[in-house]
Amino acid sequence: MKLKIAVLAGDGIGPEIMEQGVAVLSAVADKFGHEVSFQEALVGAHAIDEVGNPFPDETYEACMQADAVLFASVGDPKFDNNPNAKVRPEQGLLAMRKKLGLFANIRPVETFECLIHKSPLKDELVRGADFICIRELTGGMYFGEKREGTDEAYDTNKYTRPEVERILRVAYQYARQRRKHLTVVDKANVLASSRLWRAVAQEMAPEYPDVTTDFMYVDNAAMRMIQEPKFFDVMVTENTFGDILTDEGSCITGSMGLLPSASTGEHTPVFEPIHGSWPQAKGLNIANPLAQILSVAMLYEYFGLAAEGALIREAVNASLDQNVRTPEIQVAGGAQYGTKEVGQWIVDYILQKK
Repeated sequence: MKLKIAVLAGDGIGPEIMEQGVAVLSAVADKFGHEVSFQEALVGAHAIDEVGNPFPDETYEACMQADAVLFASVGDPKFDNNPNAKVRPEQGLLAMRKKLGLFANIRPVETFECLIHKSPLKDELVRGADFICIRELTGGMYFGEKREGTDEAYDTNKYTRPEVERILRVAYQYARQRRKHLTVVDKANVLASSRLWRAVAQEMAPEYPDVTTDFMYVDNAAMRMIQEPKFFDVMVTENTFGDILTDEGSCITGSMGLLPSASTGEHTPVFEPIHGSWPQAKGLNIANPLAQILSVAMLYEYFGLAAEGALIREAVNASLDQNVRTPEIQVAGGAQYGTKEVGQWIVDYILQKK
């Protein structure tokens, strides 16, 4: 297969983990005889510094011309600490989602047996937890009408029936491929937009008689994820709720550096780790590249290349089992490995696999 990949490394630790992601993607391509080409493009704070735009037109064109986008992270403290900044790195991420029509964000939450002890939750709660959060990505308060003043500000949480229907169909498709259980998360007892979500979901549920559909208020869902994460199979929710819940879900695994994601929709799909730019670690060779590498696995699987994705997952699991880990997940007394060393170990594993 021929694949053209747009590479958006972004800010902070982005270039470091992207280097490892590209190396793994290339190693798998060589192993399986695929032809992969890469085009790098600017995004985030780096793009603002270079051209004054966090998602330049040239980057948009590169994404549209690619088969997939491999993205790392955006964000820089010089913008975080300036409330008067008119342009921010995160606007580049939102622009990419909107312009590419990326309305569905798929975030798997899966535990690793050898890292159960790193979770802040009890072992018996998290062992075996395996669910997917599907977050609507281009509607809600993030994109609704806004007003910001010194004495009054608001963000409008607006959804339309077609927006809700299309994300629910994605969720039902994933539920059918898994354990056939879908939880729709809303706040229908308070919010009008949530009542629309619930009404549409109730109308659609009979179309999927093989899937058990239940409903949960977002506050209850947040509590249930901590008390009983194994209850969930596929969870679907709106943009703001999804942003919060998916970050909460990352705590179940013990490290945000382990979780990949995919954003799909109308145009080119984007594959990225869920963590941020971690600017404090920039250049220190300590960032965990596994979420970026597992995003590459999701990329291959998106194109129906299951064996390729499986080999990457096998290599990641092998690295964890053999304690080839960056500092935040290394066992006490274990050898020290940096971003580059972990990435190289996984590349070597892939190339040497018989």
